[in-house]
Amino acid sequence: MSHTLGVRQAQKQKTRQALLDAALGLLAEQSLSSLGLREVTRVVGIAPAAFYRHFKDLGELGVALVEEALGSLHVMVRAILAEQDGAEERIDRTVAVVERHVRTYPLHIRFIARERHGGVRAVRQAIADELDRFAEEVAAALKSQPVSEGWRDDDVRMLAELYVDRLVTTAAALLDADEDGAPGAADQVVCTARRQLRLISIGRQHWREAGIFPDLSPPEGPAQRGGRVRRGPG
Repeated sequence: MSHTLGVRQAQKQKTRQALLDAALGLLAEQSLSSLGLREVTRVVGIAPAAFYRHFKDLGELGVALVEEALGSLHVMVRAILAEQDGAEERIDRTVAVVERHVRTYPLHIRFIARERHGGVRAVRQAIADELDRFAEEVAAALKSQPVSEGWRDDDVRMLAELYVDRLVTTAAALLDADEDGAPGAADQVVCTARRQLRLISIGRQHWREAGIFPDLSPPEGPAQRGGRVRRGPG
């Protein structure tokens, strides 16, 4: 009995992955909001009704694609940032990881680039949430580095968001360069990414010594001055 259940579960997982792969292939040329459920099931070779055994709708399938597309990338980048090598070495390895990821998973990168601001709200939110988690993990790695000693948490988080934004933008630019096929275009994207990340790194090294720590707390009101509110007559 357990063997039969195992076979069924394996087949279900196989079909689910086939649906994800089929949708990803179709989304190379269109947005998720324009994709039809029957298009996906036709590629897989199953009845449309069978789709609902795996996903409640195409939005849920899109969310699964987001997890598949971004899950492995931020694990690799976080591992690099956690290393205690010099900034130059970390930058070069990080850009190399992003470049390799784009070349290995171009359809995933295209999907994220298109749907990040696309028409399916659940998928937009899933991408935003995934990038938010990415930034949290990068911030934790940056916080552990000696250069971050004395930094406020919100400043470390801001720095992490800068890094994440540059990596996502670089991935999309690399994909465009590869698809355009112009000689040297991809090399130029890589060179620009390294320069941008080095600029951020230099700014990071001088952030504290420059005294750039604006007070973002609310203006002090009467309740905060002297511990009591000044009252008028009466």
